[in-house]
Amino acid sequence: MNNQDKIMIEKETTDKIEIKSKNGLNEQELEVKMDNMSDLNKTTNGLGEKWPEPIIRVQSLAESNLATVPDRFIKPPSQRPNETITINNQPEAAAINIPVVDLRSILSGNQEETERISEACREFGFFQVINHGVRPELMAAAREAWRSFFHLPVEAKEAYSNSPSTYEGYGSRLGVEKGALLDWNDYYFLNFLPLALKDLNKWPSLPSNIREVVDEYGEELVKLGESLMRILSSNLGVNEEQLQEAFGGEDFSACMRVNYYPKCPRPELALGLSPHSDPGGITILLPDDQVAGLQVHHGDTWITVNALPNAFVVNLGDQMQKERVSLAFFYNPKSDIPIQPLEQLISSTNPPLYPPMSYDQYRLFIRTHGPRGKSYVESHVSLVNG
Repeated sequence: MNNQDKIMIEKETTDKIEIKSKNGLNEQELEVKMDNMSDLNKTTNGLGEKWPEPIIRVQSLAESNLATVPDRFIKPPSQRPNETITINNQPEAAAINIPVVDLRSILSGNQEETERISEACREFGFFQVINHGVRPELMAAAREAWRSFFHLPVEAKEAYSNSPSTYEGYGSRLGVEKGALLDWNDYYFLNFLPLALKDLNKWPSLPSNIREVVDEYGEELVKLGESLMRILSSNLGVNEEQLQEAFGGEDFSACMRVNYYPKCPRPELALGLSPHSDPGGITILLPDDQVAGLQVHHGDTWITVNALPNAFVVNLGDQMQKERVSLAFFYNPKSDIPIQPLEQLISSTNPPLYPPMSYDQYRLFIRTHGPRGKSYVESHVSLVNG
């Protein structure tokens, strides 16, 4: 799915290798870890261990009772939030306007529901998922654990500060261009898969239940991602495992970025995260249960979506009248595999839109320049059609 959304989360590699018997890594896992270390050397491309200028924690700004936002956060008029169409979360409106997919119904063989997910991908590039198998209690626990983390004292969070070379940990910017305009958010990024990259020492230890809750949450969302991959593959008319194989089979990756959007004193001037196209595979977002802020670009309009209760959303941008927390989980391909259409789906009359591109390539652009809409992928169209 290739939606022009406004919230992104991306998979990352670690910057160290520990080959010790106590790690319990088998030979295959060690090989994966070494492969990813090689990926890191190739993709950081001199990004370094330090950000180009002192980090500004958005939460600290918000809590200082500013009357406006600093100039670094003010977007040019053409990029500021526009008036949007808000779609109420009534079932009738949601069914007509915002695609809602019942996963349980699809898995039971409901063909009409299966077609709905295909239409959602074609027309919107995103959909909401209900009856997905993840316990509502676990979803709520994960959301509240992260909300509690962001409400910790500053010094407790700074212990997990991230860097451009790893991205993993507590952060407040994306991109390393000095003087760049900034977005109104703080975040936390962590890896789930491959297991060799899963470093619990980089996960926060407070609140006391956060590691246990987030670990279980990640396991459940990996299962959900696997189910969605099989459904999407079947809907393309190919073997249900073929998309997963194109992602690297069992060597796919998974990660999560938790987005914290503090209340903004002038939300009409700033963005929680600038428009961009997600670099990974499937983004599974758990939105805030109290504040609507997700947006999808449909036609010429940014539509603010009120997510259904206990639904996951593949997701989009925001305005910041109130504090908001969202958990975005990425189900990604192996980092160095060329991503391109399946051979049986292209022809002389239906050629590929873009040349092959690895996840590493796309990720490096965003980590260097920050979110830039669809500019990177669109710049490659001429390489195919020219």
